[in-house]
Amino acid sequence: MTSTLQPATTTEAVRRSGRWLALSVLVLAVLLVAVDATVLGLATPYISEDLKPTGTQLLWIGDVYSFVIAGLLVSMGSLGDRIGRKRILLIGATAFGAVSVLNAYATTPELMILARALLGVAGATLMPATLALIRNLFHDPRERSLAIGIWGATASAGTAIGPIVGGFLLEHFWWGSVFLINLPVMAVLVLVGIKLLPESRDPNPGPWDMSSVVLSLVGVIAVVYAVKEAASHGVTWEPLVAGLLGAAALWAFVRRQLTLPTPLLDMRLFRHRGFSGAVLADLLTILGLSGLVFFLSQYLQLVQERPPLEAGLAELPAAVGAVVAGLVAGTVARRFSVRAVVSGGLAAIGLALASLTLLDRSTGYPMLGAALLMVGVGAGFSFTVTSDVILSSVPKKQAGAASAVSETAYELGAALGIAVLGSIVTGVYRGFAAPAGTPQDAHESLGGAVEAASGLPSNTAQDLLASAREAFVDGLSIAAGAGAAVLLATAVAAWFMLKNQRLGS
Repeated sequence: MTSTLQPATTTEAVRRSGRWLALSVLVLAVLLVAVDATVLGLATPYISEDLKPTGTQLLWIGDVYSFVIAGLLVSMGSLGDRIGRKRILLIGATAFGAVSVLNAYATTPELMILARALLGVAGATLMPATLALIRNLFHDPRERSLAIGIWGATASAGTAIGPIVGGFLLEHFWWGSVFLINLPVMAVLVLVGIKLLPESRDPNPGPWDMSSVVLSLVGVIAVVYAVKEAASHGVTWEPLVAGLLGAAALWAFVRRQLTLPTPLLDMRLFRHRGFSGAVLADLLTILGLSGLVFFLSQYLQLVQERPPLEAGLAELPAAVGAVVAGLVAGTVARRFSVRAVVSGGLAAIGLALASLTLLDRSTGYPMLGAALLMVGVGAGFSFTVTSDVILSSVPKKQAGAASAVSETAYELGAALGIAVLGSIVTGVYRGFAAPAGTPQDAHESLGGAVEAASGLPSNTAQDLLASAREAFVDGLSIAAGAGAAVLLATAVAAWFMLKNQRLGS
C-alpha cells in the first residue's frame, strides 16, 4: 500500500525541508504545460494569417493536443506507477521541449496539427507524474493541501505568464517564438529534477497491458472526434461511426480492467462517491470554460483590436484570482465544507460566464476584468479542492492512475469544450452577411476575415470587418450562455455528490 522511495537517504531528506525543494521542481512542469496552453490562444491570429488554415483546421490546431493527451493520460499515469514517476516526468519534459521546436517551425496547417499531437504525447507524461509525486511526498493532510494549492496556483500563474510573455514575443518576433519559451523551463526542470526529485513507484505494479493502452487511446479520441464533428457539421455517417467505435473501445476497456488482476485503471476507484463527484465536476467545469477561453484572446485582439501584450495583460485577473484562491482553498474547505467550496466556486464561474453574454464590440474592460477575476477565484477554489479529494481517495501506490483520471477529465473537458462551444462560435460566425467580392476564407475564421480585409478597398474592408466582428461576438455570447448553464448545473450536482466529503487524512 506504500510506494518505494529510493534511496533511504533521499527519503530522510525529503521528509524534511527537501520535499519543498522537490515541489519547486514539480511546479516547473506544471508551469511548462500551462504556459504552452495559454500562448496558443494569443498566437492563433498569427498562425491563421501565416499558415492559412481552414476553420476546421484551426479548431484541430486548438484541440488536437487535448485529444491526444486525454487519450494517453491514463496509460502514462499507470506507466509512471510502474517504471517510476520521476523517470517518466524527466523523459516527458525532455520530449516536450524537443517537440516545442517542431511547433515553432511548422510551415503548414497539417504539420502544425501533427506537432500539437506529438506535444500531447509528451504532455501526457507530465501532469499525472507531478500530482502523484506530491501524493507520495506529503503525508500530512494539511501540508498536502498546501502543496496541491501551490501546484494549482503555479498552473494559474502560468496562465498569466503565458499571455504576457507571449504577447511580448509576438510584438517583437514571429509566432513560433511563443513555443520556444518552453526550452529554458524544460532545461531547468530536467537538470534540477535529476538532483532533487525522489523516485517513487508502485512496488508490485504487475505488467503494463498494451491492449488496454490501445483501447483507451482509440476510445477517447474516437468519442471526442465524433462529438467535435457532429457539433461542427451535424450528425453524419462519419462521426456516427467514430462515436460507435469509440464507445465500443471504451466498453471493452472497462470490461478488460474488471477482469485483469493488475488493471491499467482500477475501476473500483469510481465506487468512491467523492472521487467520482470530483472527477465529474472537473470535466464539466473545463467543458464550460475552455471553448470560451480559446476564443477570448481572439476577441481581445481581433474585435477590440488590442495588441498582443495588452491582450495578455487583460487576462491577468483570472490568473491572480486563481492563485490567491488556490493557496487558501484547503483551509477554507476545512473550515466550512468540501461541497460548499466546490459548489460555491462553480456557481461563481457560472455567474461570471452569464455576465459575458452581454459582451459587445465596445464592452469596457471593468466589466470584462471583473468577470475574469470571478472566474479565476471560482476555479482556484474548485480545482484545488477536487484535486485534493481525488488524491486523498486512493492509496499512494495508485496515485499515478488517480492523478491521470483527474487530468483526463481536465483534458477531455477541454477538448469537448473547444469542440462544442467552439463550434457554436464558428457556426454563428460563418452565417454573417459579407460584402460582394469577399473571399471565401473570410467565412472560415475571424482571422481570415481580417486577412481578407487587408486586400479589399477601404469601404468594403470596413463593412466586412464590422459584419464579421459582430457575428463573432454574437457566437461568443451564445457560447458564454451555454457555458454558464453547464457550470451552474455542475454546481448543483457537486453539492449532492460531495455531501459529507472531507479532505483526506
